[in-house]
Amino acid sequence: MKKIIYTDKAPAPIGPYSQGVVNGNILYTSGQIGFDVAKNDLVLDTIENETRTVLNNVKAIVTAAGFTLEDVVKATIFISNMDDFARINAVYADFFNEATAPARECVQVAKLPRNVNVEISVFAIKN
Repeated sequence: MKKIIYTDKAPAPIGPYSQGVVNGNILYTSGQIGFDVAKNDLVLDTIENETRTVLNNVKAIVTAAGFTLEDVVKATIFISNMDDFARINAVYADFFNEATAPARECVQVAKLPRNVNVEISVFAIKN
């Protein structure tokens, strides 16, 4: 049965979608951007701070669903500039242990919502 996940520790949806959906033992998150809910503003000063904010939002949804980042099996990263990949990857490594890191892809796109530089979604499985 499908369960909608919502937390006030991540940006509220601005359209007809959910922050996350759990079906059985699988969690799917919507793409998260670098919006800091405490400051009610986008974090765009550096790609590192933006990425950290994105991943904190992802973590908030994962946690609200009763999962952990260790349960994440797949991540999708959209970036506006592939030249930022190494800097994004360095922050990503702070959230995911290399030995147990999820599968992922990183794709450069022409434009992201609200003109951000990075958006990340994940799915997790709880055994």
